[in-house]
Amino acid sequence: MPNFTALTAALLLLSGPALAAPGDSPAPAPAPAPADKSARPPSGLMRYDTNKDGAVDRAEWKAGQEARFKRLDANGDGKLSRDELFARTPAAANSVLPTDRQAERQSAYFQRLDADRDGTVILVEFTASAERNFARCDLDRNGRIDTAECRQALQRPPAGR
Repeated sequence: MPNFTALTAALLLLSGPALAAPGDSPAPAPAPAPADKSARPPSGLMRYDTNKDGAVDRAEWKAGQEARFKRLDANGDGKLSRDELFARTPAAANSVLPTDRQAERQSAYFQRLDADRDGTVILVEFTASAERNFARCDLDRNGRIDTAECRQALQRPPAGR
């Protein structure tokens, strides 16, 4: 019988919270509030809008592109290799390697950036491409771009292609 008494006592201890009267138990933790979309940091083009006026001017764009170059330049040598430039490109279907199409697009993009064809992209080459992108998006030529203006510009084929 001693085993039966010990077993009964253990069951009572374990079921204590279930047998408690309402109000005896602590209140459940509140459900987490839904994520506030405005609390998320801006992405895409608007991440460069440092003064939060709803548009990106040339100075903000240039500063953002220079900071981006510095982040990509993993070894800090002032040049981007192909590997550094595409290190953060997600591969398709959890593959370690990019798809053939991704590799072709990356190669073409790198060749466009590497104006002097030395196999690396320096800040001047990187920012020259960024400046062309800014100019393409600045449809009204006011020196400021926003998401809607850039989206509209990107629907048109680029000049010179």
